Amino acid sequence: MNENRTMMQFFEWHLPADGTHWKRLKEMAPELKEIGIDSIWVPPVTKAITREDTGYAPYDLYDLGEFDQKGSVETKYGTKDQLLEAISACHENGLKVYIDVVMNHKAGADAMEKFEVVEVDGMDRNEVISEPFEIHGWTRFDFQGRADQYSSFKWNYTHFNGTDFDEKTGRTGIFRILGEHKSWSDHVDDEFGNYDYLMFANYDYDHPDVREEMINWGKWLADTTNCDGYRLDAIKHINHNFINDFVHAMNEHRGEDFYFVGEFWKPELDKSQEYLDLVDYNIDLFDVALHYKFHAASLEGRDFDLSGIFDDTLVQSHGSHAVTFVDNHDSQPHEALESWVADWFKQSAYALILLRKDGYPCVFYGDYYGIDGPEPCEGKKESIDPLLYSRKKLAYGEQDDYFDHPNTIGWVRKGLEEFEGSGCAVVISNGDDGEKRMFAGEVRAGETWKDITGNHSDEVVIEEDGWASFPVNGGSVSVWALG
Repeated sequence: MNENRTMMQFFEWHLPADGTHWKRLKEMAPELKEIGIDSIWVPPVTKAITREDTGYAPYDLYDLGEFDQKGSVETKYGTKDQLLEAISACHENGLKVYIDVVMNHKAGADAMEKFEVVEVDGMDRNEVISEPFEIHGWTRFDFQGRADQYSSFKWNYTHFNGTDFDEKTGRTGIFRILGEHKSWSDHVDDEFGNYDYLMFANYDYDHPDVREEMINWGKWLADTTNCDGYRLDAIKHINHNFINDFVHAMNEHRGEDFYFVGEFWKPELDKSQEYLDLVDYNIDLFDVALHYKFHAASLEGRDFDLSGIFDDTLVQSHGSHAVTFVDNHDSQPHEALESWVADWFKQSAYALILLRKDGYPCVFYGDYYGIDGPEPCEGKKESIDPLLYSRKKLAYGEQDDYFDHPNTIGWVRKGLEEFEGSGCAVVISNGDDGEKRMFAGEVRAGETWKDITGNHSDEVVIEEDGWASFPVNGGSVSVWALG
């Protein structure tokens, strides 16, 4: 029986742009393993439009902080050598590393080109609102600072199907590039009619040269860094046929255990289910529906029905393909998908992802260590650590749920012999002080259990028949286990 796995997203949006993050990861690798982390999701490692950019406006995918481009050699996070040292340190400490790959668009072009476009309606990208006209678009990428090292591929407007700025007129809009076989992809999300276009110069995955180059790059990046998998950014905007081809090519090249998790940001469960069908269940998806449940619960307080918190979530319907999370860089205050889970509910939300049998939970760096920016928040290391310990040592075996009250829910993990002392009872309240009567097992009779979180000072003695009443403070969580 393998130990439970836990991922950490090792960055937040407002990390200082001082080139020290890879050093930080290298130094912290032993500590991360010690607290119960098994894998690390790192931010985009490639050269972006500026040194300060978080990495989601990529310029040169082959520059990992090695070439003097866009004003610096290093990226926001450090140099290529520092990145490789950090990954090696993670591996030495038994941590897998998943790299965030941004394969939807390119930014910071080296030169303009003239080409024909039509403008489309931003709310319905299938609706053309202009006659064809010529623009001066930033679509030529020569990467002179790299001088053809690793790849001689040069990008031009034929490799993209859309852009958003006309230098000739200084006007912004969504401009679909015209040409033979040019259109938005039919194999993307249908929000706004067609959500192929997101930002900057948008890759045309109907172009065979683009598909070939991006698969070659994916292989190169994995070989160069020796990473263990990829987090696929913004996949609802990318041709899902290409995603399928990319995943198959990478698994063939790096092995079937090369891991993929996709950011398919749709709160509707059926959309995630459809996407998993389209990609033959070869990747996992973040459970966006569950995140929004946490957000709603944190805002509504006792008015939120906790008994249904897992209804219509990916972890409930496809637990083996769900990466569960509480918050991430995009849901931070003032970011693109702001939906920050309120502090009072954070520990309870983490209990709901860390201490259950289904899902691959991801702890957010910003929740654990704190976030900066316009609304800084202190880290919650002290409240998350007991849950990480409980996941690694206690949360094993059969799971019995007691989701029978709108404000007080609980579950019991019966434990496994392979993990000595394992087993726990979890109780969560979003209302008043309460308790949940639950069956711990007859073999537990007479045992004294304590609250691992320290939130409740009582002790619970398991009764002769294996049952006990496990208390919880109002608006809190308690994790009861053998003291």
